[in-house]
Amino acid sequence: MEYFEDVVIGDTARFGAYAVERGEVIAFAEKFDPQPFHLSDEAAAETPFKRLAASGWHTCAMTMAMTVAYGQERKQALLGSPGIDTLRWLKPVYPGDTLRCETEVVETRRSQSRPSMGLIKTSVTVFNQDDVAVMTFIANMMMQARPA
Repeated sequence: MEYFEDVVIGDTARFGAYAVERGEVIAFAEKFDPQPFHLSDEAAAETPFKRLAASGWHTCAMTMAMTVAYGQERKQALLGSPGIDTLRWLKPVYPGDTLRCETEVVETRRSQSRPSMGLIKTSVTVFNQDDVAVMTFIANMMMQARPA
């Protein structure tokens, strides 16, 4: 198990390979972000996207799926998150893209009110298959401290 004490500022990771599928882009948009450029190529043609593009919120959800899989693979003692900072959608994500993540730990501190856990800030960049950054954010995570 990986605990708070095992995390060091400067730690980096590269993980994930999420294939963006057209049907999933449309299904997500229909339910959560039904703007026309997320629903069809025709509607997107007259926009800066020029073709069907995934919702930024869908990009967040795909990133979350990769992050959870990575945490489970590493057996991290994660306790959830109080939120994210500075979310930026840099480039469109299109059906046919394959996403991956790169992270760097930028801050760690033990919780003063709950010393059985620590707080970790991680800089996250999501790239497409061409190594173009499509999204960045700072993740704030809570992680269990090593049991005494």
